[in-house]
Amino acid sequence: MSVSSGAKRKEGGIGETGRVIFHALIIAVLIRTLLVQPFNIPSGSMKATLLVGDYLFVSKYSYGYTHFSIPFSPPLFSGRIFGSQPERGDVVVFRLPSDTTTDYIKRVIGLPGDKIQVIDGVVNINGQPIKREKVDDFVEVEEGVRGQPVKRWKETLPNGVSYYTLDLVDNGPADNTQVYTVPPGEYFMMGDNRDNSTDSRFSQVGPVPFENLIGKAQLIFFSVYEGERAWEIWRWPFSVRWSRLFTVVR
Repeated sequence: MSVSSGAKRKEGGIGETGRVIFHALIIAVLIRTLLVQPFNIPSGSMKATLLVGDYLFVSKYSYGYTHFSIPFSPPLFSGRIFGSQPERGDVVVFRLPSDTTTDYIKRVIGLPGDKIQVIDGVVNINGQPIKREKVDDFVEVEEGVRGQPVKRWKETLPNGVSYYTLDLVDNGPADNTQVYTVPPGEYFMMGDNRDNSTDSRFSQVGPVPFENLIGKAQLIFFSVYEGERAWEIWRWPFSVRWSRLFTVVR
């Protein structure tokens, strides 16, 4: 039985659509693996640098590639390919050492071999306190509602990188710590919201192996107020933090 030209065109159209979708998926996987990957911020541990509801691009090429760079993280190889060391002060997405299915985002404070200690809320690196100066309080405004002012500090690391941290309470649970010696090939991570961050100061995280680094946070491409849903387009005039769009992560 012969097939009509209309049926042939229909079959050809379906096949072409399938090929286009397949190629698009391959390109998307390659971009996500080799170039950039989008992440969203679900918690306030990096306030005020990153807010709940921020969506950002993370560069996968910044530190090279591990099996964690690949979707679903198949254990195809160990170590890093084209590895490049992070710099002190980078904001990094990494896999939690105790649960490699979970992504965390923190700031690199300690490099391999460093001795890190927090004394009265001040980070000390190799026995020297980093520069820390009080600045204007941080006040979060969500959909017209002003939050309580929170003490904010400007910190400057030994390599000159500066950023802001929040101080929710005096004498917080990790404002005074033991001396941590960062093992070879690992990094000491801290959240900018110092009293609301589970990071390398705590055993749940600890120092982070180089292999667990996913990439460097680069750009906030979208942001909605906490509790809003990015897919609710009809609410964008009120739910989007327009001033945060396309801002560089520092």
